[in-house]
Amino acid sequence: MRWTGKLLGGVFGYMTLGTLGALLGVYIGHRFDIGMAQNPFDPERQQRIKKIFFKSTFAIMGHIAKADGQVSEEEIQMAQRVMAQMELSADMKKEAIAQFNRGKEAGFDLDAELGEFKQACQRQKNLIRMFIEVQLQAAFADGELDEAEDQILIHICGRLGIPHFAYEQLKRMLGASQRRGTHQQSRSTPEEAYAILGVSETATDADVKKAYRRLISQHHPDKLVSKGLPDEMMKIAKEKTQEITEAYDTIRDLRKK
Repeated sequence: MRWTGKLLGGVFGYMTLGTLGALLGVYIGHRFDIGMAQNPFDPERQQRIKKIFFKSTFAIMGHIAKADGQVSEEEIQMAQRVMAQMELSADMKKEAIAQFNRGKEAGFDLDAELGEFKQACQRQKNLIRMFIEVQLQAAFADGELDEAEDQILIHICGRLGIPHFAYEQLKRMLGASQRRGTHQQSRSTPEEAYAILGVSETATDADVKKAYRRLISQHHPDKLVSKGLPDEMMKIAKEKTQEITEAYDTIRDLRKK
């Protein structure tokens, strides 16, 4: 049990504010001790998060793909593209396929999987956001997000603490991203660019820049890997930042005219 924070906090609080300060100091120290116990830079914890993130990503991807009763060829191809993006070794690809198939099984316990994932990730919001983005990307594989898939994703977001409005914003952003990829455009259209950044066409230049910087920070590969994103998914995060930057450049060029 960690007690250093509570001890130092209590002593310092008592010296400055007396008994009340000591109580406050113990509480603050207690929160510090909890933070140290959940240190995101703990190598063992990082490895555990990476392992769970990997298996849950493909298992839940398989579960969502089966939501409408059958797994389409497009959804299988999307799962294969994610594996290709990750440049998996033969053994890792075999494991990813096994997890995808596990998620397709009738007895798959979605809530238990989400519980394990949430417990491992703790309060790493950007990591959880990346997880949802990968699932949305796979769900849009056949060109649309059907109602059954949408309901499962809403349920997943609820279990992981993602507000509904945040999910709807991600859905618009990923939908625009998917349309861009489907049309094989070298650059986003203005409409897609605004959707990718999650802002309206009437947003000020300052708000557009703020949205861009926030998204780049959320998708920064090194930051995500340090919090537990599997190394194999770094390429996906890099592609996300490139797409966000291209959308921002599209809007900037449009507004210069």
